[in-house]
This record gives sequence, C-alpha cells and structure tokens, in this order.
Amino acid sequence: MKGFMRTAVAAAVVVVAVAQPHNHQHGHRHRHVKNAASPIDKRAPAVVVTEVVEGPTEYKYVLDGQQVDPEEAEKGIEQGLYVVVGSTTPSFTSAAPIISTSTSIPQGGQFFEIKTQAAPTTSEAAPTTSSAAPPPPATSSAAPAPVSAPANIDEDFPSGKLKCDKVPTEYGAVEIPWAGTGGWTTIQQFGPWIKGQMVNNIVSPITGTCVKQSMCSYACPPGYQKTQWPEDSQGATGQSVGGLWCNDEGFLELTRPSHAKICEKGAGGVFIKNNLSGSSSAVCRTDYPGNEAMLIPLETTPGNTYPLTNPDSSTYYEWQGKHTTAQYYVNNKNVEVEQACTWVSSKHPDSAGNWAPLNIGVGKDVHGITYISLFPNLPTSHAQLDFKIEITGDISGTCSYENGQYSGGGNGCTVGLRDGTATIVFSD
Repeated sequence: MKGFMRTAVAAAVVVVAVAQPHNHQHGHRHRHVKNAASPIDKRAPAVVVTEVVEGPTEYKYVLDGQQVDPEEAEKGIEQGLYVVVGSTTPSFTSAAPIISTSTSIPQGGQFFEIKTQAAPTTSEAAPTTSSAAPPPPATSSAAPAPVSAPANIDEDFPSGKLKCDKVPTEYGAVEIPWAGTGGWTTIQQFGPWIKGQMVNNIVSPITGTCVKQSMCSYACPPGYQKTQWPEDSQGATGQSVGGLWCNDEGFLELTRPSHAKICEKGAGGVFIKNNLSGSSSAVCRTDYPGNEAMLIPLETTPGNTYPLTNPDSSTYYEWQGKHTTAQYYVNNKNVEVEQACTWVSSKHPDSAGNWAPLNIGVGKDVHGITYISLFPNLPTSHAQLDFKIEITGDISGTCSYENGQYSGGGNGCTVGLRDGTATIVFSD
C-alpha cells in the first residue's frame, strides 16, 4: 500500500507557513519508504512575524516526491490503494491576542510523529515552529498530587552490563507489550554505530526485539521521559534516532553517558485530571526521537490526576539544532490502552491510535513559558472526541473543547504557563 504525504499551505500568512493559534505552530508532514532512509523537508528559517491574517487552507497530495491530482488521490484513498501519511495542522484561531514583532523569534514547540505500517520502514517528519504567547499571570496554586514513580527510577544505568533481550524495567523503563518489538517502542538498525557520524539506511522492524547493532528505544512512566539518544549520530537526512545501543556483544550501552539515568522528569507543572463518570481515556505520547509512533501510554481513570510529561526545550532533544516538544493523542472514552497507544487500532481503526480525535501539544520554551495546545487531529482523523476538555490553572487565556468546538471558535487553542500549574480536565 502506498503512502501519501499531505501538506498544508495556508493563505494570507506572512512568513509563517501555516497560520496557528497564538502563532504556535504544530504542522506535520510524513512519508514512509520501505527499508531505506528518506529525504526530509527542510525546516523553515527562524520566524519573523510581521502580520498574521486568517485564511483558507489548501491541502496538497505528494507521492514519492511528486504532487498528485487531489481528485485522483482521494479516489485512490477511498479504494484503499493509498494510505494518507499525515497528521495535525491546526488552523488559525483569534481566541487570544496576537503578538506582532519584527524581531527573530527563537523556535520551539515542534511536534513530530512517524507511523509504522505493515512492513519495516524508515520514517521522517517535517518540523514546525512556534512563537511566544502573551505572558501568563504570575500567580501559582498547589499542584495536584502526581502518581508515584517507580522506586528504582533514579538509579544509574550500568552501561554495557545488561543483555539486550529485555527492556530494563529495573531502571525505570516501561515495557510496551502490544508494540510487537519485545516491549521496546522502536528498533532502529543501520549497521555499526560509529560515534560522531550521521547514520544512513535506517530500517525499523515492526516485529522482533532488540538485537546486536540496534538502537532500542523505550517508554518511561508518566511525568518522565527517556534520556538516551546519540547526540552526534542522528539521521543523515533528518531522521530522529533514539534509545539505548545494543552493542556487538549483545549488551545495552548508554548513548548519552552524561545522563546515567535512563528516565528523567520533564519540566513539570502540567497535569491531566479525569472527571469522567465511570470512563477511562488513554493519552498516548509519540516516541521521539525514534519511530515517532504514538506508543507511550498514560491511561487515565475516573477521579485521578496524572502528571503529563512537559519537555524543557532548553535541555531536551534537538532536531537539527532546533528545540522540540511533545505531542499526545487523546482517545475516546473506554478505548483500551493497547488499542489507543498504537499506530492502527484493530477495534477502532477510524477513531483511535493515529486516528484519535484530538491532540495535545506540551512544551516549555527557552524563555521559561510552557505552551499547552488542544487541536483536532486533522487531516488524518475526522473522529469527534466524546467528552469535554478544559485547561485550568495559572494560565494565560482560555482553552477548551466541547462537541467538536474549541474556545474562540477556531480549530484549536493554546495557552501559556509561566509559574504555577495547569490541569487539563476531562469531563462529561
């Protein structure tokens, strides 16, 4: 089955490629190429915003680097000849004031995903940019009680001592059994890892486990994120590479020896509270750097509050020198976590996994402001989330979702958090 890359181009926007809520951009473009590394679209230069004007969005279909007639593409998709490889591009909303400036704005808020289908693939993602939102009020409130972390999560990992045949849960990592790769989230193979050199011809098996000469990525508990990726050996054409290295002797090595613990806390301050009446909801983070599928689970149950990992852009993974943040997929009520936190759900193929109805974007930028966004998973999914969401706390402005509508009337909303906490509340 062939995969289209569908790109979005917004009209009447100066410099910014796609108009976004609060100038905070979360665009995605994706491709799949079997058993080979693929060229990646170049990141836009630093954004200089002089004016932002709401305008229509035009979608273009690209197959093997060539633009395809939309009518032909849509017909092929309906017949099952093609699959759309794409994700969310929220459109402009005027729910809050817009900052206009003539200075270069540091980029942040990049959300990435890459989807794994039915064969070994190498994936790529086009990054996005973000700009500052109005500073939030300098007030604070007591943080909700987070879930407890594993007692062993702060132990140093014994690099080169543990075999590659199992996920090192004794050091805080979390197994993902439904991923099909021995509990690991991503397996990347490209031959010998030569430190300091970019890697080519990345193959990501969707079955098997971590074996010799593999980069093996893993999940961490809620509130934590992995620390391991080879900072000087990323994909030669822009692919993200992350995890522990399985060496020639079959033992796991740290890829960032400066970070001896394999899971670390994010910047904090962001929580999810489930106020649904008797219903769970699964929230799934993309595995990044890695294959970027939405595999990392947070299963929320009624009456409970959970930390949502908030990456600090100044210290977390950089994509070609640019800061990155996190993206989460929110699933409908009572979708089992193994059906929600996967690329394709066998039970809910049109409304879970990559086709989940709604996305949350979270990240703390280099200026100390955490941005939190709600936006529809367009153009991939047209499913509608079956409950309400509201962001509360020490935030700038209003951001909520109900019955397919976002506060302010646009396709998505964004708020900022400088001090204190923010809670994303799920309710009936």
